[in-house]
Amino acid sequence: MLDKDGFRPNVAIVIANHRNQVFWGKRIREHSWQFPQGGINPGESPEEAMFRELQEEVGLRPEHVRILGRTRDWLRYEVPSTWIKREWRGNYRGQKQIWYLLRLTGRDSDLNLRADTKPEFDAWRWNDYWVDLDGVIEFKRDVYRRALNELERFLHQGKPYTRRERLYGPAMHSPPEGYQLPLTQSQSRE
Repeated sequence: MLDKDGFRPNVAIVIANHRNQVFWGKRIREHSWQFPQGGINPGESPEEAMFRELQEEVGLRPEHVRILGRTRDWLRYEVPSTWIKREWRGNYRGQKQIWYLLRLTGRDSDLNLRADTKPEFDAWRWNDYWVDLDGVIEFKRDVYRRALNELERFLHQGKPYTRRERLYGPAMHSPPEGYQLPLTQSQSRE
């Protein structure tokens, strides 16, 4: 199912452990690492798709996680034409994704890369929240950068706040070099 602009609706899932490290999966038989993601079926909400993909790709059920937040809008990336299947060429441009940030409330042993008959990953690890984007396939790097920047504010929710944080909000952690978002024209004039 493609939208009128040729983008396939999709969800992406960032799973954080209690140390704010994130699940990082290695694509089966490839040298690229990524977060779990998958398409939204007709009639399925983004949240329903997220829980289905979570079970299929990493074996986690709703009782193993808590939703911390999600992106406000769709984040899009285009797929190079050389990556597009012949029968989709001319119509398909890429993915539009709603990204979810989840807290793992279960145990590491609840993760199961073989939960589905067609596994997506053959290895996984916990990684710093600001993952090294060099490990991400090039055409997805910008959407990862935008998603992690937007979701980072949810990562620290629920922690005890100081008086200053209650008044002014929690301090934002500066993303490392490579995660800085380009300034918009209105920001650069200020």
